[in-house]
Amino acid sequence: MAVSWPEGKRFAFTIFDDTDLATEENVRDVYALLADLGFRTTKSVWPLRGTEKPLIGGSTCEDPAYLRWLQCLQKMDFEIGYHLATYHSSTRDETIRGIDRFKELFGHDPFSMANHADCIESMYWGDHRLTGINSVLYNMQTRFRNRGRFRGQIEGDRHFWGDVCRERVTYVRNFVFKDINTLKACRSMPYHDEDRPYVRYWFASSEGADVRSFIRTVSERNQDRLEAEGGACIMYTHFAKGFFDNGALHAGFRELMHKLSARNGWFVPVAALLDHIVSLRGPYTITRAEKLALERKWLWHKTLAGPT
Repeated sequence: MAVSWPEGKRFAFTIFDDTDLATEENVRDVYALLADLGFRTTKSVWPLRGTEKPLIGGSTCEDPAYLRWLQCLQKMDFEIGYHLATYHSSTRDETIRGIDRFKELFGHDPFSMANHADCIESMYWGDHRLTGINSVLYNMQTRFRNRGRFRGQIEGDRHFWGDVCRERVTYVRNFVFKDINTLKACRSMPYHDEDRPYVRYWFASSEGADVRSFIRTVSERNQDRLEAEGGACIMYTHFAKGFFDNGALHAGFRELMHKLSARNGWFVPVAALLDHIVSLRGPYTITRAEKLALERKWLWHKTLAGPT
């Protein structure tokens, strides 16, 4: 179905910022630019400081200055998202403590989240993301290094928290595509998958893992098409990867965001965008045929783009 956007806007655009490597110092100016231009997006966090070596590090909500800055972002109507409890694998008890701490700090359970790197408690990750032959193809493509590795959905496992995820998290990121129009690449989103019942809704995103891939996806030509199609873009990125370097924002990123902000777009956080689609369409359960096609499309993108 075609989606109409509020206030007569022609398209929707937002960003889910993965907190890997992020500190206040290396992403603060990115958010200052977004705020000045009228964008409201989603910044994920780790509620807890880890007790082990980080898989990929960055600041956590146990850094008082960083937390104060995050809470200021929230007061400015940026969404604070969840990136698991901390920067390494967590047991069930640690995960629950992380979500409880998130709620204590930000006033509610996470609206949206993304799994982190190689954390074992990641929900339906690795080969569990895919179905049947697609799972086999994924294992072959990744040389079986992720087969059965992720266990957040496995009842009885020390990393299991599927019931908590279903109860306390609304939207979970899954597949990433190169198309700026995320809604065109994944027309079903947000969707429930009966084969993966511990996630309430899944959402897709558009490729922008670092500043170079971000500006490729958000090129002027692609902005033209997103607006013409009346679509929705959820960029998935890491603002700590090249957006602010040597004391300055990346010039190409700054220029493209200025041009995008001048268009007639609806610039709201991830959960607000997805809530709007649900309000128009109602809850949606993906069919098996739709799911298999979506998985194949992602596998092809992964072959070309690498990890997503």
